[in-house]
Amino acid sequence: MSDVGQAWRAARSVAPPGHLDAAGCNVPSDRVLDAVVAHLRLERERGGYAAVPDLTVARSALAALVGAGPADVAFLESGTAAMAALLGGWRFPPGSRVGYARTEYGSTLMLLRRLGWNLVELPVDGDARLDLDGLRAGLAAGLDLVIVSHLGSHRGVVQPAAEIGTLCRTAGVPFVLDVCQSLGQVEVRGAGASAYVGTSRKWLAGPRGAGFLIVPGLTPGMDAAAPTLGGHVWNEPGLPEPVPGAARYESSEGAIAARIGLGVAALEHHVLDPSAVHAHLADLGRTARGLLDGAGGWRVAEPLDEPSALVTLEPPPGDTAEHAAARAAAASLLVNVVPTARAPLDLREPVLRVSPPPGTPVETLQALARVLAD
Repeated sequence: MSDVGQAWRAARSVAPPGHLDAAGCNVPSDRVLDAVVAHLRLERERGGYAAVPDLTVARSALAALVGAGPADVAFLESGTAAMAALLGGWRFPPGSRVGYARTEYGSTLMLLRRLGWNLVELPVDGDARLDLDGLRAGLAAGLDLVIVSHLGSHRGVVQPAAEIGTLCRTAGVPFVLDVCQSLGQVEVRGAGASAYVGTSRKWLAGPRGAGFLIVPGLTPGMDAAAPTLGGHVWNEPGLPEPVPGAARYESSEGAIAARIGLGVAALEHHVLDPSAVHAHLADLGRTARGLLDGAGGWRVAEPLDEPSALVTLEPPPGDTAEHAAARAAAASLLVNVVPTARAPLDLREPVLRVSPPPGTPVETLQALARVLAD
């Protein structure tokens, strides 16, 4: 096991054995847990508002993972809430054209359709990777915004974020990158996105109830979908104006302890060395695909050498993802079933998702292969 894997496991003294669902809800470290509990105690002792912390260090740790600054970070309760806050308040005129791929997350698709923009589906290749020539053509035809999930919830294919960012910047088109499944797992720096939407509980291994929005490309036309007093000021003649930076998207109410925990998790990620974590997880993903592809007729949906640890498996005739997950649970293995609603334009049937956190022993993956073959 690599040094990263050993350090990860050592920091999670009571992590459940057989946990293979980092892409759903990862296991926070002892230090993250202690930080969350300590702040809850402080709120009880001092009162919630008297215990409000300075989150500058947490913002800086998150921002550095994408190459941004602390003023670009807003905390929200989830990635979905962050996407809704970002897109819902973006002042695009009627008829604006928004590019997306068929692999886009279901809740983002629902939001886009409700906003009333003209949606332009961008082409993908046989692995569901965005076709860059197709993106060039879309930009040339007049897109106003491009939205991409760096990794989908339902398939471990890493989208070419840096290349997408370069094309969008050259065309002068804003680019939103959903990093819910990528930040903490693969490299995000260098994407050059206008905004990043993410969550705490997955590959960063922070607590539930915290998400974030990082907006290094803030423009005057961008505001929160639901303006709050904490993120706005009243100016003459009585019109609210957003405060500088991403704070405009943030509510003063929220799970403050969870935000602290997310900041601690981001700091821990820096200590482990993001590049080393990315390499370790890519190796875990390749190992998992090699062991699981073909077991009991199950087939891996992404390329076997894809540099991610998010592994999805399509069932053979006579088996289902739900039945396989139940068999895995009986063997004390935690995996996830991804329903078609997660990617309604791309998934034809539910898939089994296996996402080993750092430090996962190969024996755990071998045990899952035996379950699938049973």
